[in-house]
Amino acid sequence: MRVRWDRRHFLKQAAVAAGAWGAAPLFFSRKVQAADAAPALNTWASFRNGPQNWGIAAGTLPEKLELKWEVTTPDGTASTAVIADGRVYMGTLSGDLLCLQLSDGKEVWRYKSVEKVEENSFAPGFNAAAALDEQHIYIGDDQGTFHAVDRMTGKKAWLAATDGEIVGGAQVIGGKVIFGSHDGHLYCHQAASGERVWAVETHGPVNATPCLAGKYTFTTGCDQPVLRVIDIEKGEQSSEVSLKSLLIAAATVRDDILYFGTDNGSVSALDWQKKQFVWEFSVPNRDQQIQSSPAVTEEFVIIGSRDKQLYCLDRNTGVLRWSFQCRAKIDSSPVVVGDRVYFGASDRNLYGVTLADGKEAFKQNVKQSVTGSPAVAEGRLVIGTDSTNGQILCFG
Repeated sequence: MRVRWDRRHFLKQAAVAAGAWGAAPLFFSRKVQAADAAPALNTWASFRNGPQNWGIAAGTLPEKLELKWEVTTPDGTASTAVIADGRVYMGTLSGDLLCLQLSDGKEVWRYKSVEKVEENSFAPGFNAAAALDEQHIYIGDDQGTFHAVDRMTGKKAWLAATDGEIVGGAQVIGGKVIFGSHDGHLYCHQAASGERVWAVETHGPVNATPCLAGKYTFTTGCDQPVLRVIDIEKGEQSSEVSLKSLLIAAATVRDDILYFGTDNGSVSALDWQKKQFVWEFSVPNRDQQIQSSPAVTEEFVIIGSRDKQLYCLDRNTGVLRWSFQCRAKIDSSPVVVGDRVYFGASDRNLYGVTLADGKEAFKQNVKQSVTGSPAVAEGRLVIGTDSTNGQILCFG
């Protein structure tokens, strides 16, 4: 048990440590407003449920959530589920990609990151969140292999090898899938066949899930705080924007403005086209990094911090609207469901707070730390815990 815990702990911390110096891929078009689209009803198709990474659920949840089922995993999970057509898909740190029935948690199929595990070794784990389209589930592992798996059968469709671990999720757009690796590259492959379209050097490990809206991708690397603008049609850098600090987690774009937390404990709104900061909010304890991705509504930017606070900021001004304190750090990314915000924390709780004023509306002790983020669809909320013998939990 000690060896297995050490491995689980290593995988989790490797992703976190790399993130502090990693490149965060973000995608935009010249007409972001036109490209912005509401999330699909009854589906949670990627890490933040849509190419702009808004972190908003299209459906609703019951007023009072109840635990419907739980599934134990050997090493737990640090990723986020995807949900579609009555099924839940989630990767685990022990190297299993699970397909479960959303109604009762019964296993439909199980895919392993490797066909055979050698003696005295472990299967590569899945730190990354999955993404899906009509045919496949897409997910990267901690040994640098990107997997496309048939949604119906759980059989391997194709693999793509990289030279570094993959901890960020993928996005699927226009028949192509785009993802990053810690080998310092951003990759684009044909979703159906796996054929590589291009690979772009990012000057640092790619840690975050892409934010997509069309023609451009942006990455930050560990060499300097610079946002590199990459043309994803040509697969080459076209320009760059100077930043004040490094991005760690995935960013969000809404109405031409990019919202993100940083390694120095600040939250920023950046007009990337004008190369100007709209506002910057500094959390009270700047020594605490922000590894949570923001949820962005028409009015608010909501984000967690390692200073144990969930912050809600005015989207236009960056002024603090409210904050909610937990007993431990918040790496989980919040999700907005109607008039509530749901998120997990390292204090072993799943929380729901009111969007308007941050008052506690729901709290469930899940007995283990939560690093991953909620996925919400079909009246259910699914989240995982990242401890040894961690759980995949479904509330509804």
